[in-house]
Amino acid sequence: MTDWMDRPLREIAQALREGNLTAEELAELSIARHEKWDGQLSAYKSWNSDFAREQATAADKSFRAGNDLGPLQGVSISVKDLYGVSGLPTFAGTPNRLPQQWEQEGPVIKAVRRQLAVIPGKAHTVEFAYGGIGANAHWGTPRNPWDADQHRVPGGSSAGAGVSLWEGSASFAFGTDTGGSVRIPASFTGCVGIKTTKSRWSTDGIVPLSSSFDTPGIIAKSMDDAVYAFEAVDPKSRHSGVKIEAKDISDVVLGVTKGYFWDRCQDDIAEIVENTVSKISAAGAKTVDTPLPEAEESLKTLAAGAIVAAEIYAFLEADLPKWIETLEPRVRARIEDGNKVSGTDYVRACNQAARLAAQADATLSTVDVLTVPTIPITPPTVEEVDDLDVYRSKNMPALSNTMPGNILGLSAVTLPVGLDKAGMPVGLQLISRSHQEENLLSTALAIDAALGPVSERIGSPPLGGSL
Repeated sequence: MTDWMDRPLREIAQALREGNLTAEELAELSIARHEKWDGQLSAYKSWNSDFAREQATAADKSFRAGNDLGPLQGVSISVKDLYGVSGLPTFAGTPNRLPQQWEQEGPVIKAVRRQLAVIPGKAHTVEFAYGGIGANAHWGTPRNPWDADQHRVPGGSSAGAGVSLWEGSASFAFGTDTGGSVRIPASFTGCVGIKTTKSRWSTDGIVPLSSSFDTPGIIAKSMDDAVYAFEAVDPKSRHSGVKIEAKDISDVVLGVTKGYFWDRCQDDIAEIVENTVSKISAAGAKTVDTPLPEAEESLKTLAAGAIVAAEIYAFLEADLPKWIETLEPRVRARIEDGNKVSGTDYVRACNQAARLAAQADATLSTVDVLTVPTIPITPPTVEEVDDLDVYRSKNMPALSNTMPGNILGLSAVTLPVGLDKAGMPVGLQLISRSHQEENLLSTALAIDAALGPVSERIGSPPLGGSL
């Protein structure tokens, strides 16, 4: 049998509708991939093969009855262990199962369940999503499939998302992004990640980290898969029926900048990203010098007001006080700092963030996207970040280029563009104005096409893949 889990989403969807593939066959391939690779990669916190089979049977029954309920019918999807899914437990990266109310489905999951997509399990997350490295002391850290010799981190907080895709058990993954938690694991594992604008997608039914910055997002193995999934889930796209297509590369205006986004960047990563931007320019895109001083200012604002720490501490104290006692050390100290934030400092920081966001939106109005490295460092090993001081020295750089997008209310995409000296994927981040996802994605499609096949840019990881 053809291993359809390696095929583009559009091909899978077409085969399901033409009768060349059944959802049950696809689910069995997903299960087989998981059973082969789970021991090495550990992408999932929860997995239920019988649950997957039940969903696949329902999808096939609907197809046989002549009912096509949406583009994701029969497609296997992994879901971050923050999303409520009826039939699967929610742990949110903690040692204990959360109350049943956190298994209730919100609008994002309801949208895919109505289409009869198949959700076989929930991928690992950092405890309460509070960390960019992807480490979890309670359940173990998924292995980045791009290093067969050392256990490197996969990025967080959607730690299992990209790993699940290379395992081959899911065609795309749902994550959340508060400071980079979609883009970091996507970049670290050689995938595409979409960070939506705050409020574009509802966060109901998702365990919160920050009410100010939480955004649902998508991780996929290709730009086209990511756009296909986005259109299937996005309420605006589903309502309009207008398809997102690549714009002409000659119509693309790239913002380029130096300074902040490059200050922490390894030389090899900087070189890859710079060469990539040059290649896009040579293909016909226009480049414009676009300083974004609000990026660095936004992080100062965040630190001064400890917005995220204050919001997660307030949530836990009110809703899950017993879970504060079991926080792992790498998470506990930062969350408990939230209890020290004064109301005045919190409000002042929120107001300053809003002011900076308006300025950044105006700056980016002259370009389609700002082009910067997604992450300035290579993924560290699990052994390295077991040390708390080393963890701190790696966590902040991992988040440094993605967090401004959240604080400034912007939308963003990361796509893989090469391998660093350690053989690990490097991402190019495309940052756009708020609520401009259609233009962002059409621009990203054009850039992706100009760069050529992903297989030529990065190849395939040594772990995961075929049976």
